[in-house]
Amino acid sequence: MPLVLAFGFYRKTWLISYGLMLTGLLIDLDHLLASPIYDPGRCSIGFHPLHTAVPVLIYGLLVLHPKTRIVGLGLLVHIALDAIDCGVM
Repeated sequence: MPLVLAFGFYRKTWLISYGLMLTGLLIDLDHLLASPIYDPGRCSIGFHPLHTAVPVLIYGLLVLHPKTRIVGLGLLVHIALDAIDCGVM
């Protein structure tokens, strides 16, 4: 999804935009705080610290500023995909 967004909306700088959006994957480092680290039946949203309401609000605020917009977009895409995954489970 980040590749589609980067290429679709930031065609001139798609590679840099794609890389910045991929930094949204770093919020999964909070999974290392859980025990067990990986549980296929667990929903990330609301469980892991960087997947709770306050950080998600901050990710949304990042989208408002032009210098942090792409990173914020990557973080929100990550959260949206995790939410979809929770809904499917």
